[in-house]
Amino acid sequence: MSADFYYAIEVILNGLMAGVMYSLVALGFVLIFKASGIFNYAQGVMALFAALTLVGFQNGEIPFSHLINAIFGTDVHHFGWHMPAFFAILCALAVMILFAFLVEKYILKHLVNQEPIILFMATIGLAYFMEGFGDLMWGADIKKLDVGIPQGGNIWLEENTAFLGGDDFYGFYIDNLDIWATIFAAILVISLVIFSQYTKTGRALRAVADDHQAALSVGISLRSIWVIVWAIAGFVALVAGIMWGSKSGVQFSLSLIALKALPVLMLGGFTSIPGAIIGGLIIGVGEKLFEFLIGAPFLGGATENWFAYMLALLFLVFRPQGLFGEKIIERV
Repeated sequence: MSADFYYAIEVILNGLMAGVMYSLVALGFVLIFKASGIFNYAQGVMALFAALTLVGFQNGEIPFSHLINAIFGTDVHHFGWHMPAFFAILCALAVMILFAFLVEKYILKHLVNQEPIILFMATIGLAYFMEGFGDLMWGADIKKLDVGIPQGGNIWLEENTAFLGGDDFYGFYIDNLDIWATIFAAILVISLVIFSQYTKTGRALRAVADDHQAALSVGISLRSIWVIVWAIAGFVALVAGIMWGSKSGVQFSLSLIALKALPVLMLGGFTSIPGAIIGGLIIGVGEKLFEFLIGAPFLGGATENWFAYMLALLFLVFRPQGLFGEKIIERV
């Protein structure tokens, strides 16, 4: 086989890894939509806020230090200690669970049985609030996130595949971080599918999504279900924030990864957990291959920025429910 063939294989592998990163964000959207019928616009900001909180705990940063210094004329920024990554992750997870309780108590419980557009607008307001609150709490500077996940090219894989394409091929370059992201995503998806399909709470989540009032009438606590699902979505956002923050640094543009999750949802379906993964893989491989085969040689490159949205547009025209989504027919 020629070196070009193996370079194409490398592009596909890197596309699969990129797709997994997209899918991690899309999972949070799917979870909340399945359980409450809400399209959570704030999911990307939740990943950002979780990553900011994790870095803050790790580095021993004083929350609201900029505000404290402005009010009292002090110059304090750190407690003077560093927290191990494992305990920092647990503390950040506790913050996301607390966030789920607060969202349910002050937002969702007042919006039971409201129109979906009202719930959607509430999540838009929540997203902007969280972004500003995160800035106020931890500052807006770019932060480095290191939880001990290996980064850089996998040397073993590169050395053991260098012979495949002759002198013009130097081995497959796959980032270690992407490999770990794939492992974590696989564990998450399997766990969430088992939870959704085979547990009493998972079935209650689906019942709440179908009809709030019917779920209440059979004794399902709507408030408890919403706390659970937002807490799980917060955990998924934390995992996504760790992966993306480790890859590109924790900065406020991290919240924009939600935009890349939208085509993933359109392909996989808004109600399918496996669909979020399959959609992410299709988007990841598709944009990398399109750039490799058509974008760079014929269009001058930069096609990865818009390819996913063009593919999603085609799906909206011909299969709006996505590959694994439920087709909804309403009587008018």
